[in-house]
Amino acid sequence: MTRSVAGLFGFNQQDDLTASGFELLSELVPRAGVIGLLVNPNSPATERVIQDVQKAARTKGLQLHVLKASSESEIDTAFASLVRLHAGALVVGADPFLTGRREQLVALASRRAVPSIYAWREFAASGGLISYGGSLTSAFRLVGRLRGKGPQGRQARRSAGPAASDLRAGRQSQDRQALGLTVPRQLLARATTVIE
Repeated sequence: MTRSVAGLFGFNQQDDLTASGFELLSELVPRAGVIGLLVNPNSPATERVIQDVQKAARTKGLQLHVLKASSESEIDTAFASLVRLHAGALVVGADPFLTGRREQLVALASRRAVPSIYAWREFAASGGLISYGGSLTSAFRLVGRLRGKGPQGRQARRSAGPAASDLRAGRQSQDRQALGLTVPRQLLARATTVIE
């Protein structure tokens, strides 16, 4: 039986969730003293994301290793580095390039037994362990609807407030067992949806 957990939280911008995702991952994998952060060095938000996650790591007393990848081979290299660094978990930054390599990232995390958190709900749907972020598909649909409404769409954007973020954890029970993980009750309590 597979089980996913989803929960809604508020956010202003997807990149801002990376540090929050780091904190959630450290709750899920409390034994991890070293956590990796995978980012695309070509993204304009990368330096800010690194600073935010470094701050979260210092606050938690954890060591952070920043891994950079802007090609498929660099993703493979980054995962190999995680083993050498004895990283207990991985945060994958919100970036179009990394999102486009969803299947590769999820497969490598599973193969290397690295508990990982991702930015978009679609990663959990693809078998990723946990994601903290909205649905990319839903975001594109909303943008399409708002764009088609002209001035009314602009008004809807102003009144809509922050978009919802989604916590989805433990996509496959066998993956959690292989990693020696149990989703803490406090994470389950924050979730709004449990998917069997």
